[in-house]
Formats: sequence, C-alpha cells, structure tokens
Amino acid sequence: MKKIKCGALILAAGLAISYGAAASADDFLANDVRIGSYSVFYHTSADDLAGPYVPPGVNFKAENLETLYAGYIRWLTPDINLELALGYPPLAKVKGSGPATVGSVPYDGQVVSSARWISPTLLLEYNFLSVNSPLRPFLGVGVNYTTFYDRDSTAAGNAASGGPTRLSLTSSVGPAVTGGLTYRISDRWHLHGSYSWSRVKTDLTTNTDGVIRTSHINFGPQALVVSVGYSFGR
Repeated sequence: MKKIKCGALILAAGLAISYGAAASADDFLANDVRIGSYSVFYHTSADDLAGPYVPPGVNFKAENLETLYAGYIRWLTPDINLELALGYPPLAKVKGSGPATVGSVPYDGQVVSSARWISPTLLLEYNFLSVNSPLRPFLGVGVNYTTFYDRDSTAAGNAASGGPTRLSLTSSVGPAVTGGLTYRISDRWHLHGSYSWSRVKTDLTTNTDGVIRTSHINFGPQALVVSVGYSFGR
C-alpha cells in the first residue's frame, strides 16, 4: 500500500508541474504523441516454487516479447518533459526452469503459464543540446506500475502441478530509468529511440485443488522503443 501511495504522489506531482508550466509554454510545441514498437527483454530472477509435492529447483523464466508502444509527452520547458509510456497488453509466456521432469512430466523449457500485463510508466526526462538541434539525447527517471490479468496455467503446467491450476500474481510499483535519442525531421515530426529499465516484482500463488504453492519473482524488464512522433499545441 505504501508503494502504491508513493507512485500516486509522484504522478500527482508530475501532473501539477505540467499544469503550472503550460501557461508559459507559448514559444514551443508543448505536446508529443508517439507510436512504435516495444521490445521487452526479461531478466527473470525467482525463488524456487515452494509447497507440497514440489521437488527442489522448480523455477521459471519469462520469454522476451514485442508489442505496440504508445507514448504521450508533455513538455514543461524546452529541455524538460514528462513521458507517459504505454504498451498494448502483450501475452507473456513463462517457461519452466530447473529439473527436466516434475514427477514423470517434462518441465524444463516447457511453457507452463501465461499472463497479460498492463504497465504504464511515468518518466521525467531531461533533453540535452539546443531545442533547435535536430538530434537530442535525453535521460530520465520515473515510476512504473504493473498489474497482471488473464493468468493461465497451460496443459504442461497443469500436468506438472497435478491438475487444473489457478494462478495469482500481485501488482508491482517500482523505479524506472531511461535514455535515448530524438531526431527531429521537421517542426512537428520526429523519430525516437530509447532503452529503459524498470523493477517489476510479484508474488505468485498457485492453487491446484486446494494445494497452495508460492514463489517471489523479479522480472527486471529492459525495453527498447523505436517510434515516430508528432508534436502539437502550445
């Protein structure tokens, strides 16, 4: 609850700054919208699954994926902006890691579960060089919120668990950092590339006919964004 309150305070502060700066933003285009590709690279670190009838070393690894990126950028000054980064909720697949079999069921390398996630990230970014420069590098820090839905255990996951299994994953609030380049084609059109890291952690609970197993998972996703943007408004 404290983490969620912290994220809400950061978001509220950012929006308040944006509103206060809008009145003086009359000499440059104050809004950008961007759309492009989102390549997500997971760096999964998880506790071994714990609970009844679980052999040692049963673990997980999330597969990398690509999805659609959309971003809204509000310029506070010619050098400082807020970015709200979103991705179309992708289907993330999780493979078993550890023993080759659980009982007599193949496990290692099998897709044992899947879930979709919504993960908005709010970033405060500083852009280097002149606003008239066609190429501007930037760095940013912010906060990420991730929540999971459509959580499913696959046939392989059900077999390893001993029957149909329900999954629960807690939501996450954590820090995020980014860096990248913006190449301005004209006053209104530009190309954008960035590489970001965020901390995403969740508690997994599985329920197989009343048999409960748990794990704590850190994803530490890194994201490569390549997009095209359009600027408007003053």
